Amino acid sequence: MASPQAIGMIEMTSIGIGHLVEDEMLKAAEVRLLMARSICSGKYIVIVGGQVGSVQASVRAGLEAAPDGVIDHILVPNIHPDVFRSLSDMVQLNVREGEIPAMGIVETFSAASALEAADAAAKAANVTIFRIHIAMAIGGKGLVMMSGSVSDCRAGVEAAAEVVKEKGLLVSKVVIPRPSRELFGERI
Repeated sequence: MASPQAIGMIEMTSIGIGHLVEDEMLKAAEVRLLMARSICSGKYIVIVGGQVGSVQASVRAGLEAAPDGVIDHILVPNIHPDVFRSLSDMVQLNVREGEIPAMGIVETFSAASALEAADAAAKAANVTIFRIHIAMAIGGKGLVMMSGSVSDCRAGVEAAAEVVKEKGLLVSKVVIPRPSRELFGERI
């Protein structure tokens, strides 16, 4: 299967329910399992990718399997390639002092909303999504990090924040002009 056209994710309150949902999602349609794991605070996430219709069917089946255990869910059709690459840790930035004009950061209360935010930012502005951190070691939250010009980072951060704010899941949004290169190192 080629890179997915769509990504679907369900975030659950329970690891046991998470396994049930994962099984239902994978049986419901031809999708590729991109990630399934327990995350901080005893939650569980399942992320699948594939053709839009298949991902829709998979997410629908997962939601029907556990209507009471769902924290958040998303379906992102026509996913921006940066989101998929960032989720797979395939984005490499060659950062030298003064080369990156700005860094944008959006922090969310749910892991699922971070993927939605990353897609919105990448589609709204000329930014590179270089890190999507989902839930581990950050209390179950999501984090999206992007680079680009100051104006593009502002536009990307605003677009991402707007999507997350609609769900009431925005923790913070930040744009840092002329960031120190150390900020691009792995810290989480």
